[in-house]
Amino acid sequence: MHALQPKHIRLKEKEAEDILKSFNISRQQLPKIKINDAALPKEFQVGDIIKIERQSGKERKEYYRVVVE
Repeated sequence: MHALQPKHIRLKEKEAEDILKSFNISRQQLPKIKINDAALPKEFQVGDIIKIERQSGKERKEYYRVVVE
């Protein structure tokens, strides 16, 4: 992983359900990331929900994506 690449974390099923509930959306409504995206580690699979953590100065932002083909 490159030093400037944001951290990608696969959510457990319970965590994923909690995120979907908190945003009141379904899995299909999440933004998508392609399985062949260069930033995505190889161990992720289609259907996984991932959290992307970005550090911007002192502020940390979290983004959620679902992996698609």
